[in-house]
Amino acid sequence: MRDRAPARPRPPAPGPRPRPREDATDATDGADAAEGADAADGADAAAGRNAARPTAARPTDGRPTDAPAPADPAAADRRGRRREVLVKAVVFCAATAAGTMLVLRGNAALDALAHPAAPDGRAIAPAAPADVPDPGRVLQVVAHPDDDLYFMNPDLRYSLSAGHPVTSVYLTSGEADGINAGAAGRSTARPDKPAYAEARQNGIRAAYAQMATGDRGSAWRRTVVPTAGGGRAELDVLLARPRVNLVWLQLREAGHVYADRPDSLHGLWDGRVPRLESALASGSPVKQPFTYTKDQVVRTLVGVLERYRPTTVRAQDPTPGRLPGTGRYADHQDHFYGARFVQLATAAYAKEVTDRPHFAVQNYLGYFNGSLPSALDPEEARAKLDVLDTYAWLDRQDHCGSEAGCGDLKVADHPAGNRWTDSINYADGTGTSWLTGDRGHGLWAFKVLDGQVAVWHRPGLLGAWTGPVLLPGTGMDPGVSTVTLADGRIAAFATRTTLGPRPADYRREVVYAVQQAPGAARFGAWRSLGTPEAADADRTSDISAPAVAADGTGRLAVYVRDGASTLRGRVQRADGGWGPWERYGGSDLHGTPVTATDADGRRMVLATTSKTVTGWTQPRPGAPLGPATATGLPATTLPLTAEGREGGVRLWFRKPGSGNVRTALLTATGGHLRATGPTDLGGLRGFGSVTASGHVLAGRAAGGQLGSDLGPGRPWQRSPLMFVGAPSSTTTGADLVSLAVLGLDARLYVTSSTDTPDAHLAPWQRIAPPP
Repeated sequence: MRDRAPARPRPPAPGPRPRPREDATDATDGADAAEGADAADGADAAAGRNAARPTAARPTDGRPTDAPAPADPAAADRRGRRREVLVKAVVFCAATAAGTMLVLRGNAALDALAHPAAPDGRAIAPAAPADVPDPGRVLQVVAHPDDDLYFMNPDLRYSLSAGHPVTSVYLTSGEADGINAGAAGRSTARPDKPAYAEARQNGIRAAYAQMATGDRGSAWRRTVVPTAGGGRAELDVLLARPRVNLVWLQLREAGHVYADRPDSLHGLWDGRVPRLESALASGSPVKQPFTYTKDQVVRTLVGVLERYRPTTVRAQDPTPGRLPGTGRYADHQDHFYGARFVQLATAAYAKEVTDRPHFAVQNYLGYFNGSLPSALDPEEARAKLDVLDTYAWLDRQDHCGSEAGCGDLKVADHPAGNRWTDSINYADGTGTSWLTGDRGHGLWAFKVLDGQVAVWHRPGLLGAWTGPVLLPGTGMDPGVSTVTLADGRIAAFATRTTLGPRPADYRREVVYAVQQAPGAARFGAWRSLGTPEAADADRTSDISAPAVAADGTGRLAVYVRDGASTLRGRVQRADGGWGPWERYGGSDLHGTPVTATDADGRRMVLATTSKTVTGWTQPRPGAPLGPATATGLPATTLPLTAEGREGGVRLWFRKPGSGNVRTALLTATGGHLRATGPTDLGGLRGFGSVTASGHVLAGRAAGGQLGSDLGPGRPWQRSPLMFVGAPSSTTTGADLVSLAVLGLDARLYVTSSTDTPDAHLAPWQRIAPPP
C-alpha cells in the first residue's frame, strides 16, 4: 500500500498527440548507439571545486568538548619537532601526488560539481578536460520500472547531473495486472499487460530524460540487441546524452509482494519452474518471445556487465528480512530475488572476466524506507518527487505519442509511494571504520572490490601508497569494520554471502581476518564466526554488517542486528576463542549497530530504532553487556557513527527531514546510559553516514559530493568527489587527520588536515592501481 499523497490539481485533458520521438531500429544500430558516447557529453565526476557554502553560525558548545581550540604561533612553536615532521609530511605527500590530485579550492574550471543539480535536473556538468581521470561508470540493476526512481534516487540523479555514464537494467516488464489507471479509473479500465508495460517504459524514459537534460521529451534511439543468455533485450540510448542507456530484459514479474507465484524470479531461483517467460511491452522493438533458465538470466547479466564494464554496480537489497508479526517479506520478492541474481552475475563476472576495471557494489533498502525517519531534507525530497511525477504522467499531456500512455497512472494517485520519496538508505556499507592507522603512522584502507576485500597501505608518514591488493576469499558483502588489537595488529570484520547450487545454500555469515604481524602486508585467512540466523528461509539471511570493538581487557566483541530486529553478539574468550552468539535484546532495531569503548575501557553499543536510539554498556571491562537501555535521544536517520571521547562515547547521526549532522555524548554510570545533547552541526543537506576524527567531520552532502567541517565556527565545505558508501577517517599522530573515500571509479581517494587555525583539507590524492 502507498500512503496518500497531498491533493494535487486535476490534470488537464490530453492535448493533440505529437509524433513519436523514439526511433526503433535494428540490432546493429543499437550496438553502435551504445558505444557511440560523445566524449564531450560525459563530464568527469571528479571535476569540481570546494565552494564553501556559508551556514548559520553554531553556538560555541556545538562541538564535542575535545574539539581543539585555535592555536596561536607561540603554541605551535612549542609543539616542536614532532609537529614539524607531521606538517612536512602533509606537504610532501601533496607535492609528490600533485599529478593525480584534485584540488579542492579555487579551480574555476571545476565549478559545476560544487553545486548540486537543481530539482528539475537542468544543471548539466560541462565537458571534462582531456587530462582528468575517467570518472567511472555506473550500472544499476532493478526488478521493476520505478524501483530506481524510488530507492536509488537521489544517487541516480546526482550521477546523471555529474555526467557519469549511467546504464539502468530492468529485469522484469512490471506488467502487474495490466491496468494503467488509478483507483478512480480501475473499474472501467481494460487489462492490457503489454500496454501497461509500455506505459511504464515511457514513464521511465521521460524521467531519465528530465534528469539528464531537463527535457522529458528528449529523444531516444530504441533498438534490439541479443543477450548472452540467448534472448533479446531492448536497448534505449538517450540521443542528447548517449552515455545514458536503458536495458529492458522484459521478464515476467511475480505480480505480488509476497504471495506464492512460481512463475517469477523467486520461482526460477528456487527451481520451482525451469524457465521464466518474457512479457514483452507492446511498443518494444523486441517482437519475438523468449524464455530464460536461471543460468541464462545470470549469463545475460554477465554479458551486460561485460559490455558496460562498470566501476560501480547498484542493486537492491538481497536480504531484506521479514516483518515482525506477519512474517511476510519486508520487500517485494522480485526486488530481493532480482538482487540475488545480480550477486550471482557479479561473482561470475569477477571470476571469468579478467580484463576489466575493479568494481564496487552498493545495495539499497526498499519498501522498509517508508517505516523509517525521513533521510532527505525537504528540497531533496521535492526533487525526487518531481521525477516520480514525471514517471507517473501526472499532467496527462501526451508528450510521447503512445496509445498506451506516457507514464504509470497507478502511481499517479500517490507518486510519493509509502513515503519512499522522503528517503534513501543503503542496505550495507554504512560503517566508517574502514580507514585505520598503525603505530608507525602508516595508513590502511579496507573496501570491497570485485567481491573481495581490497587493502591499500601507506607505510609511515612519507611512504608511497600501494594497492589495492585483494585478499583471498570471495563473496564479501559491502562494508568492512576494522579494530586494532592490543599487540598492534589490525583485524578486519565483514559479512560473506555463500552462493550454492541449491536455494538452501544461500547463506550469510560474519567473518574476520587478522594481520600476520604489526605493519605486515599479509593477512591470515578469513575465519567464520557464523550467523545468529539459523536459515535463510526464516529470515532471508537478514543480519547487519558487524560492529566490533575491544574493551579495556583487550578482548574483542562483535555485534550484529539479527532478522528479528534485536541485538546479537559474540565475545572473545581469554584463550582467544569465541563464545556463542548471545542475545542482548532490544526491539525495532534497524541498520547496523555501532560500538566504541569509553575512557574506563567499557564497551558501549548503540543501535537505531524507528523512533530513537537504544544503547547497551558494560558495567566494567570484561563484564557481560548490560540490558538494553533507552537513551532518550530523538529519532535519527539510519546510520550512526560512534567514537570514544570525553570520557564517554560520542555519537554522530543525521536529523530526520533535514540532513543536518547531530552529535550527543553517551556516558555510563552503574551500567546505565545518559545522553547529553543532541547538538546540531550543519551538514549541507546531505544524507548517510558521517565520519568523525579529531577536528574533522565529513559526510555526503546534497549533490552526492563530500561535505566536510573542520572545526567550530567554520562553514561546511564541499569537495568535488562523488563516492560509494561511507567516508572514513582516522587520526595519525597528535593532530593529523586522514580522510578517505572510494570514488565511483572504484579508486581510493585520500586527503589530510592538520590542527591549525586555518586548517583545510590537503589536495586529494587519487590512489591509482599498479600498472
